[in-house]
Amino acid sequence: MIQHSVIFSIKENIDTMRIKQFFKAAVELTNIPGVINFKSWKQVSKKNAFQYGLSMEFTTHDQYQQYNHHPTHSKFINEQWIPCVADFLEIDYEPIAVAFF
Repeated sequence: MIQHSVIFSIKENIDTMRIKQFFKAAVELTNIPGVINFKSWKQVSKKNAFQYGLSMEFTTHDQYQQYNHHPTHSKFINEQWIPCVADFLEIDYEPIAVAFF
């Protein structure tokens, strides 16, 4: 299992309507094979400067790699992410087995 999360801030010149378009377009990522448990998030803490988050899971590493190269993902990056996102942090992680410790 891979948990893919991006935590980000929107550029200052982006208005509310454009932000709504961004998140509506993000939902299209759920049409990519292998994407499960997709969620959009809004930051409620003042502990960091990031405003929003997107998260999803993949059962296998192969599904995650296919997602990264999928045309729908590329379209989202080019038409939504690059024009709207000011800064971000990407985290891709998998569960740690209890036996690991």
